[in-house]
Formats: sequence, C-alpha cells, structure tokens
Amino acid sequence: MNTIKRLCKSESAQKLSIKSLILSTILLGVPMLLQAQVTSTYSQSPVRVGIAAGANFNFYRGSTQMLNPNFTAPVAFNYADGVGFFLAPLIEYVHPTSGLGVSLQVGFDGRQSAFNEEITPCNCPAGLTTKLNYVTVEPTLRVAPFGSNLYLFGGPRMAFNVDKSFTYKLGINPAFPDQAPTPDVKGDLSDVTPTLVSMQIGAGFDIPLSAPEYPMQAILAPFISFQPYFGQKPRSVETWNITTLRVGAALKFGHGKKDPATTTNTTNEPLPTIPNVAVVDPQVQFFVNSPKNIPVERRVRETFPLRNYVFFDLGSTEIPDRYMLIRKDQVKDFKEDQLEVFTPKNLSGRSARGMTVYYNLLNILGDRMGKNPGTAITLVGSSEKGPEDARMIAESVQRYLTDVFNINNSRIGIEGRTKPSIPSEQPGGTQELELLRAGDRRVSIESTSPALLMEFQTGPEVFLKPVEYTAVQEAPYDSYVTFYVMGGNEALYSWSMDIKDEKNRVQTFGPYTRENVSLPGKTILGTRPSGHFNVTMTGKTKSGTSITKEAAVDIALWTPPTNEEGMRFSVIYEFNESKAISIYEKYLNDVVIPKIPQNGTVIIHGHTDIIGDESYNQKLSMARATNVKSILESGLLKAGRSDVKFQTYGSGEDESLSPFANNYPEERFYNRTVIIDIIPRN
Repeated sequence: MNTIKRLCKSESAQKLSIKSLILSTILLGVPMLLQAQVTSTYSQSPVRVGIAAGANFNFYRGSTQMLNPNFTAPVAFNYADGVGFFLAPLIEYVHPTSGLGVSLQVGFDGRQSAFNEEITPCNCPAGLTTKLNYVTVEPTLRVAPFGSNLYLFGGPRMAFNVDKSFTYKLGINPAFPDQAPTPDVKGDLSDVTPTLVSMQIGAGFDIPLSAPEYPMQAILAPFISFQPYFGQKPRSVETWNITTLRVGAALKFGHGKKDPATTTNTTNEPLPTIPNVAVVDPQVQFFVNSPKNIPVERRVRETFPLRNYVFFDLGSTEIPDRYMLIRKDQVKDFKEDQLEVFTPKNLSGRSARGMTVYYNLLNILGDRMGKNPGTAITLVGSSEKGPEDARMIAESVQRYLTDVFNINNSRIGIEGRTKPSIPSEQPGGTQELELLRAGDRRVSIESTSPALLMEFQTGPEVFLKPVEYTAVQEAPYDSYVTFYVMGGNEALYSWSMDIKDEKNRVQTFGPYTRENVSLPGKTILGTRPSGHFNVTMTGKTKSGTSITKEAAVDIALWTPPTNEEGMRFSVIYEFNESKAISIYEKYLNDVVIPKIPQNGTVIIHGHTDIIGDESYNQKLSMARATNVKSILESGLLKAGRSDVKFQTYGSGEDESLSPFANNYPEERFYNRTVIIDIIPRN
C-alpha cells in the first residue's frame, strides 16, 4: 500500500514539474516573440546595474530519515517539492558589437521544501518541511545569438548555507481520534554542507523600457534558468538531492552615449551607405541619400479627422465664407463621400483635399444629424469679448443647422464662455499671441451621441467621426532626397546648399538650422527623369567662420507605373504638446493597429504649425512622431507582432512638407499633427 502511495506522489510531483516548465516557457517565450523595432538615438549602455528577483521551483529526490544526532524519524522521507524566493543585486557588461557579456549576481537563494506525507509504523501520518537558505554567488557568461535581444547564459553557482532548519509533524492515528497530539519536532539539520559548488544554464530576453532619445536606459529582462542536481547535495549523509528551476525577471539600468550614426535617422534601419557620399570631417559630416525610384502610384485610403471646431474671424459673428455653406435645396444632393461636388473657393495645392473635408464640417454634421434623429449636440462658443458674444457666434452655427438642414432647436444646446476648455493662449505666453487668440475664437461642437463620434469613444470632448476618402498621393515621403549634416547642431549656426547639374546650372537651397533636410526629387529635377548633381554644403559656424563640404548624387524622378493601395490616418495634438490627445491612444490601438497588414511598413511623419521657434518645432514634431510610434509598437507587441517596419520623420514647421498652409487657425490646428501612412508589403 505504501509503495502505491509513493508512486502516486511521485507522479504528482512530476506533474508539478511539467506545469512549472510550461509556465516558465510561456513567461520567457512571450517576450521572445515581441521583437522591438527601435533604433536608439543613444547607443546601448555596455555596463548595467540592477536587481534580479524570481521564484525557485525546488524538486528534492532521494531519502532522508536521520535529521540530526538527537532525532531520527520513524520513517524515511523520499520526495519533496517547494518554492523559494530569489533576490540578488547584479552587475552586467555586454560588448556593444559582439553580443558577448558577463554578469555577476550575489544574493539570497531560498530552497524550501515540503516532503510528501508518509505513514509511520503506528499508522500515524508524518510530515517534514525543511528550510535551506543560501547566500549565492553566480557569475555567468552570456551570448546573444543573431544580434537579437534574446540571450543565453551559463556559469558556476557557489552557495553558502545560512539556514538549515526543519519541522517534523506527527499526526494522530485515525483509529484513535481522541489521543493527544504529538508536539512538533523542530531543530537544525546536521551534516549540512556549508558550501555548494554547482552550475546553471538559462535564457533571458532584454526588453527596453526607456525612450531612445534619452541617455538613461532601463531594461526589463525576464529569464529562466535550470540548476541540475550536480553539486547540490545539501548534506554529506543520506541520499537526498535537489534540482531547481528558477523563473524571474531582472530590472537593469545603464547610461548610453550619443550615437552619431543614428542621431537624426529614426527609422528602423541605419543610415544608408551609398557610393556618392563625400567628405568626412572630425566635427561635421555631409552626405546625401537619394532613394532608388519607387515605381508606385500610391493610392491612399485616408481617414481624415474632423476637429469639432468652427473658427470665427476676429470682430465677426458670422460663419466665415471659407466654410462651405450650401442652400436648403442642395441638401438632398450632399454626400460626405462625394465632397468634391461641394468644394470651397480659394483652395488649391496640398490643402485642397483635406480642407475641403474640414470646410464641409457643418454640412457633414447636419447630414449626420438628419440621418440620426436621436442625436443631439451642444455648441460652446468662446470669445475674447465675453460669454454674450460667444453665444452669438454659437447661435450663427445653430441657425445654419436649423434653417438649412431642418434640425430642431431642441436638439442643439447653446453655451457661451470667454475661453475654450483647451485654450491656445496660455497664461504667461509671449510669442505670436495674435495667432493664438485667433485659434481661441471658435465654436466647439460637443456631443454624447455615438452615431456622431469617433469609433469606440464616448464623452463631450470626443471628436466627430472622421471622413474616409480615396486620393492619389504625390511623391511619397520615402522617395524624397535627404541631405544630412551630422554634427551640424553643435558646430553650425546655419547651412545652405548649391546643387549643380551636368550643365553647370545651380540651384540654391537654405539656409537651414536642423541636421537633415528632405526635398522631393521633382524640386531638384523639374521635368527631367534623372540627373547627376554635385552638392556643395556651406555652413556658417557659431564662431563666425565658414565650412564647406561636397557630395555627388544621382537622382531619379519618382514615377507611377503601377498601383499600390495604402491607408492614411492622422493624430491631432494640442498646441505645444508632444503627447497625443488621450482619446487617440485608444483609437490607435482599437482602430489603426488592426488595419496594419502583416509585414507592412508604417511611415510616421510629425508636423507643427509656424508658431514658435523653428528649431524647437523641429524637436517637437519628432517627439510627436516618436510618441505615435511608441503607442503603435506597444500595441503590436501586446498583440504578439514584430513584423512591422517603421520609418519616422519630424518635419517641424517646414511649409514645403506640412499638410496644410498656416493662413487660418484651422490650418494651424491641423498642422499640429502626426500622419500615419500604412503601406502593404508588396
């Protein structure tokens, strides 16, 4: 009978071991799939310090009976399992290029266990628990195969015993339930080996936690290690031994150094090495990247956001004539997916399509309210002249909706205030106040009706549901010619370029203050399909001298012989903010991420309006683009995806690249944006 019980207990222990292995594999395997595609502005810190913590799953085998010279149990104990705590400070060095490294952990190592219950000759159940704790010293050698964040490690383990206590419990014979219980026997195990020398092997995965733009780095590293019974016999007598599976995580910190090769390249690939790169200077490097022709006409299905604001001119309470206002007899012909029929006047160039959508805002709103009779809105006017004037501009919008679209007044609330809930003009501001005030004279459209609002969003502050339309994109951002002046921020006050073609015709561009500038190939080529150019960069140093660099480049005009379907989304930012409006984080996770195809490319470009310092706006646009990239990457990682390639750009207030002009407040509001282009693999 006892033999059968022991076999059952052994099988139970094996199941626990298998479950532990499966759990450990899941904990480690999930991060292995989440390959982060981040290119750091700062190089990875080779030296890291931190702390590791985890759980030891201990499996004791063999037998023990004589616990110390004063006590020998009436029966031998054979199998024990237990979970102990592991905690250790660590220091680690990883070679920047080879992936080889070493680490050292010194800390507390718990090897507690509870033996399977045995039946004594008196037919009484007996139990034994032991508490073996050590100070462990664990140097390891680590290697990262294929240059990935996954690493393997192994090395010796030296353990110094600090606790060797046991507790023996004898139960009551079930045939005599009234007998008095036997007191527990407690003491220290004898013949405990004071120092153990064993080994371990394992694997871990480094997950960067900190943004790449900052030198201070934090890394979370889940790990698993296996410590076989070799060298782990805890006592010099009897036969029991221990095998341990450890599962845990380390939190490590380091300090990176600025990496010139990636400071201005925030895509997932290093700056290209091309044959037409010219001169290298100890302080300033100048080179040109001219991508090969991308033979696509990129048709884009754009989801255009609707900012729920109608801006009014200073001194006027009438809806400005730049908004598309239709007649009552035109309502039946209005369709928000055919807005080209209702195009506002005085629109051309890059602003035409997006602003056509926005300037039809009131028509889109009236059409949606007509189709959804249960919806209601509140028009909140804001005016520098006070609440009464604010109510007047809100009533102008109300009249248009009621007179043209027959929306009942009871569905439209009116409020007036001096400042909007999120004003552009902040206390203490001094720069370009006139432009900021123009953005605060507006009517905000608020609603709690889901039929009018963005997907998966609720609340009065939520934007109206965006409009989808198909457009043909001109030369895409990734086809632009990019000029790099590495080290220019530190060395130069400004720089310009003379670009000379084969016939010695010269075009001049600049001056610029940022380290890289992208220009459409058509700007340089005109109507020519291709050309060879010599580029002379002249920089004015901060000490007042000049520096000249040269590079040769071949440029091919972007041509569109085939079709490629892409998608475009936009994220809106408040003035001077680099964190996305909170409603957009859920929008990016619930709406945008599911539409990113397998092995697709996501091109992210950030923009600002013209208010403020140019160099500050350049950094702000890059921070906005990085913010969106972080949200998308995090959402993809949670979905178990690492197949997406990112390209990230910051264009600042550059009006040659910005989505819209900056003449009106609505254009400036829409330029505070990040545009997301999703391109399929092919």
